[in-house]
Amino acid sequence: MPHKTLAKSICVICCLFLSAADIQAQTDIIQQPDTLRLVVVGAQKMFLEKNLSLLAQHYNIQSNQALVEQARKWENPSLSTNQNLYNSQEGFFQHGTASDGTPIGEVYADVQQLIKTANKRGKQIAIAKTNVNIAEWQFKSTMRSLRLTLLTDFYTIAQLQGNARLFNDNMQRLNKLVNAMQAQLQAGDIAKKEYLRVQALIVNLQQDVVDNIKNLSDAESELKTLLRVTGNTFIQPVIQDTTTNQLPSLNIAQLVDSARQYNTDYQSEVYQLQLQNQTLRLQKALAVPDVTVGVNFDQHATYVPNFFGLDIGLPLPLWDRNQGNIKSARFQVKQEESNMQEADIKLQNDVSNAYEKLLFSAKLNNSTNAQFYKDYQQIYNNIVEAYDKRQISLLEFLDYFGDYENTRQKELQQILDYQVAKIDLNDVIGMDIVH
Repeated sequence: MPHKTLAKSICVICCLFLSAADIQAQTDIIQQPDTLRLVVVGAQKMFLEKNLSLLAQHYNIQSNQALVEQARKWENPSLSTNQNLYNSQEGFFQHGTASDGTPIGEVYADVQQLIKTANKRGKQIAIAKTNVNIAEWQFKSTMRSLRLTLLTDFYTIAQLQGNARLFNDNMQRLNKLVNAMQAQLQAGDIAKKEYLRVQALIVNLQQDVVDNIKNLSDAESELKTLLRVTGNTFIQPVIQDTTTNQLPSLNIAQLVDSARQYNTDYQSEVYQLQLQNQTLRLQKALAVPDVTVGVNFDQHATYVPNFFGLDIGLPLPLWDRNQGNIKSARFQVKQEESNMQEADIKLQNDVSNAYEKLLFSAKLNNSTNAQFYKDYQQIYNNIVEAYDKRQISLLEFLDYFGDYENTRQKELQQILDYQVAKIDLNDVIGMDIVH
């Protein structure tokens, strides 16, 4: 072999070793002391305790509860007064009587209280309470959305870390194989094309590792934000069981009924429709005039020195009877009824779709397939050993190597799909139906 070609080969091998060392460092990060090991229950508890978005929504609930208290309050009474300021004979603010008994100055005071009719206050309180319910379901909707992201990221990280371990194992096998092939190549026992084919496998594997690290970094960043974890801390999900549990006997109609009670989007629409109906009733009540009742006192201005009177006032609904607002509220009710029907149809379809996906994922992720993957890995180990002993050809080894990596990735993907399918069904129902 020419010295120049040999030197290039040695350089390539050294670069591969350095890349493998870097990959090893990346895949071993979950073993570092600053790793945060979490089971799924612990992650959810940590999320509920620390998430700022939930805290902000909680303040929104408290804000609407304060408006209920405000709606209960009566309007403040109004006080008005009128008295003489100045006249040329007595001067400023003169009151009482002159020496001859003639009254001097006038004092007038009036106190009035607005009394709402047609139970307007009760209707306003009902609207305020409905807004509290809407705020509470919005809080639950935010929590549901964030929890969905949390669980999806949790199991996605577990899958990507499984990919990292797979790539690391394959890289170690290929590096060991390259070391053995280097000596065989120098001895002339193998063709250079075989050596280069194995090197090409390492190059492809390196790209897979880089892509996997990018996806892992993105998922970790999102999960750390949800958990309020900062710094150079790595998340290591601890998956206690990856086998398919026996699914409970589920009925689509029962699932839909449960979703109507607990699905946050659906319940928000229920209360939005209730709010529009309450608004219509309030607008009708506003067409009824309110009554203003008051008492007044007048000194030195009427047929008696001190006059006490009763005030009763109400507007006459001759032209404005709130017709436009009532008509608008009726259309708002019809619009919300249409939204309610659409939400019900969407809910039924979402429940059915999520349940079908869960059944399909459970069918793929069963104990039979788990045993198949276990047996397939053992066969792969035998294939690597057989190629080391030159009992099979390079083409056979390459076929098995590619098939094994694809099969193992599919196994990890199926586990993730099953977990995500459970998460999605629980999410659309609004409660944990399956565990």
